[in-house]
Amino acid sequence: MQQRLLNEIAIVTGSDSGIGQATAIAFAREGADVVITYHSDAEGAERTREAIMVNNRRALVVQLDQCDPASVKEFFRTVHDQLGVPTILVNNAGINANGVPVKDLSDEDWDRTIRTNLYGPFYCCREFIRGLDGSDKHGTIINVTSVHQEIPMPGASAYDASKGGLRNLTTTLALELAEKNINVNNIAPGMILTPMNQEAIDDPAKQQKQVQSIPMKRAGKPEEIASVAVFLASDQARYIQGATIVVDGGLVLFQGQGA
Repeated sequence: MQQRLLNEIAIVTGSDSGIGQATAIAFAREGADVVITYHSDAEGAERTREAIMVNNRRALVVQLDQCDPASVKEFFRTVHDQLGVPTILVNNAGINANGVPVKDLSDEDWDRTIRTNLYGPFYCCREFIRGLDGSDKHGTIINVTSVHQEIPMPGASAYDASKGGLRNLTTTLALELAEKNINVNNIAPGMILTPMNQEAIDDPAKQQKQVQSIPMKRAGKPEEIASVAVFLASDQARYIQGATIVVDGGLVLFQGQGA
């Protein structure tokens, strides 16, 4: 490994599984100390911690309710006290669409998705920026959105709205922070084999059917998102600001073909 993130302190939310777990481990391999957050999967978070420790980096595991601003503030205090000022923030934690059309969607379901996928990253970004304010440290924010920030799905109104909103939060922050030594970008994954796509993992026939709309004819792996996150967090990406890096095997390009 090139140790491109040597001695950085990185927060990766939702790093108990999937993209977050792969990213946390990749960061540690590149020399970063990593804060692992989880909502309910303590065992998954512990597996991530063990993988980071194998790479001889510090790991801090914290249960986090990112929907609660007070909890986010307390979380950042804990990180500062135990590891120091975080310099990388990856807002990865989120929940998937539930397939319910708008006419049947409850206030509670709408609110839960928007608070988790949009409010949570906002709260984390705010505390991260405040922590860097007045320091001479370079900062990096990476928001994990989705191709569905551009491609709507029936039954995914709250999810689509939250990811589109997060993309626009990214670009606004990029403008606000460009002169403050903080890079802000987002990664928009397509179909990735994570617990969010557990049915496709468990049923190869279903997976093969789903990937037919992907030009590369396969789903992505969490590590393929993690490698992009490492790049965006490194010095190699310092002149990239407010960008969306789409990692989808060409799925977005396929939309509208044959119409």
